[in-house]
Amino acid sequence: MIRIVENRLDQWLSDKDRKPLVLRGARQVGKTWLVRNLAKRTNKRLVEFNFERDPSSKRFFTSNDPKIILRDISRDLNAVLEQQNTILFLDEIQAAGELLAKLRWFAEEMQGLAVIAAGSLLEFTLADHSFSMPVGRIGFLHIEPLGFIEFLTAHKQDLLIHDLLSWRPGREFSPNLHEQALKWFDRFLTVGGMPAIVERDVSGTDEAVCREQQLDLAATYRSDFPKYAKRIEPAVLDSVLRSAALSLGRKFVYAKVEDGVKQHVVKKAIGLLSAARVCHLVRYSAANGLPLGGETKDTFRKVILNDIGLLHALLRFPAHAGLPRWDLVAPQVRGQMAEQAVGQLLRLLGPASGDGPELYYWQREGGRPGEIDYIIQICGRIIPIELKSGETGTMKSLHQFMHDKKLSLAVRFDRNPPALIDLSTKTTQGQEVKYRLYNLPHYMAERLETIVGQGI
Repeated sequence: MIRIVENRLDQWLSDKDRKPLVLRGARQVGKTWLVRNLAKRTNKRLVEFNFERDPSSKRFFTSNDPKIILRDISRDLNAVLEQQNTILFLDEIQAAGELLAKLRWFAEEMQGLAVIAAGSLLEFTLADHSFSMPVGRIGFLHIEPLGFIEFLTAHKQDLLIHDLLSWRPGREFSPNLHEQALKWFDRFLTVGGMPAIVERDVSGTDEAVCREQQLDLAATYRSDFPKYAKRIEPAVLDSVLRSAALSLGRKFVYAKVEDGVKQHVVKKAIGLLSAARVCHLVRYSAANGLPLGGETKDTFRKVILNDIGLLHALLRFPAHAGLPRWDLVAPQVRGQMAEQAVGQLLRLLGPASGDGPELYYWQREGGRPGEIDYIIQICGRIIPIELKSGETGTMKSLHQFMHDKKLSLAVRFDRNPPALIDLSTKTTQGQEVKYRLYNLPHYMAERLETIVGQGI
């Protein structure tokens, strides 16, 4: 399996001024595999510690002197560890959070040694730390589930990938290519982007087994809930997670989660689930200018899950008789699947470093309804995104938004072939509005930045 983020890891490893790197992401997005594969590809010796599986490993890191730490590890392995040929991997470091502070000493005194840490519930440690974080002395890299191109790569669909990546705005896009891409995207919608489940799908595993793995993934996340116990009841987390799945595509309303659960508790629960990367908040932006996060409101928010496979598990999507055709899926569920899939692919456009990618949306306050499903910034522009689960649908909210915000470029994702359209129409209020619309199929979401950049 080839991951696009491998290029980032290669760049980090070859950087003479590299800092210890911390991988952040949910369970089973492939953090451990990526590090092991990095060592294998670059012919480095991997020295790996998993502090969740073996808490006693912390004994090697009692000193603040990296030379002493490396000496003690070498003695235990009965081997000389050369800095330039070794990767030190500290896995599940949230189980030994105090070691994060010690990474500064490797940055300052042992730059020759490549040090990588990873954790699945790392955000809790970062939030609760009682030690001084080595700000500026460590780097962060966020790991997301596989995108659609990576999914095709795993399935060795090289010709299809070439054709999709070669398309430019204004060029012809053959009906056969669109049909093939839709077929594979529907499969991606079914399997999701979690590496282990994709690997099963590639090997020809029965669809029912893939669905069982998705259920197992949901169970894995739930098994972590007791670790949140000092913060919130596991039963509340489970209710909030189910509610997040059911509310996909709509404003997430704290008061509608479950009778008897107070709103401030729900807000805390969704914050914890977001910190664990099980789901992601889509924040409201007024979209009056850049940056989009400069004018937000906590009273408006949507939620998406980390992967569409988790949506299937939470909705108990059937698989025993084979996966249903897209047109046999209930219309509301089709809308939820489109919202989830496009959302998780758009996250791949965001920065993988720092605090990671953020998604935004817009909705009208009071009066007549109106919503823009997603808003992103590309090439210094605000780009509103309209989502349709099928091939047709009106764009009343988008027309009004483009008029009110005085924007000239928008995107609509649906199941039609790609097209570039210059629109001249009127809003429902009778106001004239002109703008350029990129009408793109859902499967092009992760290429949006490139496509829009080529057309400007």
